[in-house]
Amino acid sequence: MNYQLEIKQIVNFPRCRIYRDFIHNLIEDKNIRVNGDSYLFYLIILYTYANYRTSRQRFDGIVYTVNAGEWICRVSELQHVFRCRYLHQVISILQYLEQQHYITYVQLGRKKLVKFQITDWTKDNTALNYSYPCKKTAGFFFFPISKVHELISIGKCSEMDIVLDLWIHTIYQDQQVQGSEVGPVVYFRDNTGNPLTSYSSLAERWGISKSSVSRILNKFEDHGYISLITFKGNHGSVIYLENYLSTMFSISDVMTDKEEVAMSLNLPIEIPEDVPADAATITDDNITVSDNEDSVPESHIKFIVGKIAELLDTQGISCCGCPKASYQLSKLSDCRGELYIPYTLKLTCPLGNLKYLFEVTILKTRNTNSQNHFNNIPSLSLDAKGGTYHVK
Repeated sequence: MNYQLEIKQIVNFPRCRIYRDFIHNLIEDKNIRVNGDSYLFYLIILYTYANYRTSRQRFDGIVYTVNAGEWICRVSELQHVFRCRYLHQVISILQYLEQQHYITYVQLGRKKLVKFQITDWTKDNTALNYSYPCKKTAGFFFFPISKVHELISIGKCSEMDIVLDLWIHTIYQDQQVQGSEVGPVVYFRDNTGNPLTSYSSLAERWGISKSSVSRILNKFEDHGYISLITFKGNHGSVIYLENYLSTMFSISDVMTDKEEVAMSLNLPIEIPEDVPADAATITDDNITVSDNEDSVPESHIKFIVGKIAELLDTQGISCCGCPKASYQLSKLSDCRGELYIPYTLKLTCPLGNLKYLFEVTILKTRNTNSQNHFNNIPSLSLDAKGGTYHVK
């Protein structure tokens, strides 16, 4: 018996699942700075250490009972993971989190130890099995989304706060979020379903300047944390997370393609003036274009056919992945000068056993902000020299 498998992220808006080993890997990455006035990073670390179940810990010959949502450790250990220079800075952080009612804590063992309890731990983590072995670098916990918004609005976010904010707001394979089918995309749950964002909105969100947003995002991309896709004009940018699928689902991560993202968001993509020969897996020898004497250059049409073939390949038409397949593009009517140019696209299997027939319409317009006149049909928008092409 054969099975077809599909993986989707189950999005629970009130809280987010975070893996403990991911946080510990972040702690060890010294390239990410923690200086800032937001306390998101510090609170998530305490969540990372919190107990799954009741256990006992021994320090200096004294045994302490630690319940679910609690933990006890040396202040020097928190100093290390918080990256604080002095011990009193650790206590200052704990005091602030207690004042905001996120935790309660006490100092023990002549103030060398600290025992803390996460407020509402059992409420936010009721799905956890408290008999699970208490391993500080394994498993996951749930973190409430409302606390994320509260903490990052306190003051200037550090680079570490920003990484966590991006991670917590990442969506994958959600039908209500455009572009999430391409890969794990950052979406700040603004009820638009569109993950496009601007540097100005991110600057306001994180309490930093637009230039700092640009610098930090480029830094994250250089270090392999994100894939940043920026579109010309006032369209904005889309942020995809690297290594998200391998961390969350233990499966291979995917490569994000700008043209595929643009198609899912119905945004323009620039066609190079001189399209390189290796721009697509489909070569000129595979494509036949009939009566191409119109305002759409033949090189652009061939580029469009190549992108359509790549899309059909991802949707399960395996012939499109074969370099021997042939594509014949023919006009349906004499439509020179018309706004819409309808074509038939015939895909022929190299073995001659299968044939696919599609209708492709190219919308000629010089307005890069033109609206999609087709309903319920995915489109690929392509910016080229001299105009914009919308392919339906």
